[in-house]
Amino acid sequence: MFKAVMKTIPDKQTISTALSAILLLTVASPALANSDIVNTSAQITNTTNITNCRDDLQSHVQKQAHSYKYQSQQQRVLNCMVAQLEPYQQKDKTAHEQYLAYKAQAWLTYAINKDSMNSRSSAGSVAVEMAETILQALKNNSAQDMSIYQDIPTTSALMRPDLWATLSALKDGNGIASAPREMAFGEVALIWAATNQCERGWRESGIHFRMADRWLEQAREAYINAHDSQTNVALETSIISYYQQYAPLDAVDDVCRGQDLTPNS
Repeated sequence: MFKAVMKTIPDKQTISTALSAILLLTVASPALANSDIVNTSAQITNTTNITNCRDDLQSHVQKQAHSYKYQSQQQRVLNCMVAQLEPYQQKDKTAHEQYLAYKAQAWLTYAINKDSMNSRSSAGSVAVEMAETILQALKNNSAQDMSIYQDIPTTSALMRPDLWATLSALKDGNGIASAPREMAFGEVALIWAATNQCERGWRESGIHFRMADRWLEQAREAYINAHDSQTNVALETSIISYYQQYAPLDAVDDVCRGQDLTPNS
């Protein structure tokens, strides 16, 4: 597996990086996600879509104003959507549904972070659109029609081709059956990291790249433990093939313009 050389991150992190780290830890821990996100939005669950989240919020905001003291209206709506995703992350759902539900949760965490920073970037809106599309598909029982392959949005770029190669190879090998959560979180973390690097420089991307690296390494280990040696050799061969395909596409100029990611045939 290829490892790109990461630049050293200084000990003193900016405030925005600290905020992102807290939100990433919320995504990283199911316990934290349940206590900090789900409980916060407990009064506005059992709705059907983002519109219902907004409508239900209006009817509760006066009675529960103290619960929302430190949240914007947008964050309350997004937390409502996070709570709606929880049933689709359970073991009784297919790995495909779990992967999509966790991916939508990661997109919402990304959007909440952008809102908390009062960001003027369009990345937050893109994240909400991604999450809402997934949530609607899950609720409409059409998630099976959604592809696990996704191009990198125009708000981000292909950076760390080694990690993208691992992700794509795992997708080809049905890695979501072994690690749907890790693959979903790793993918969004890669997109998030590159966006941060484009918008604010490499000092703002390191923590997210390290998080993506950790998630995808866990996914790879789960895959290896679930398969025989011949299958695992095929995975490594696929990783090398994807790396050779992606390395020339690495955004060395740190400009986000998106990237098409064509699966290997």
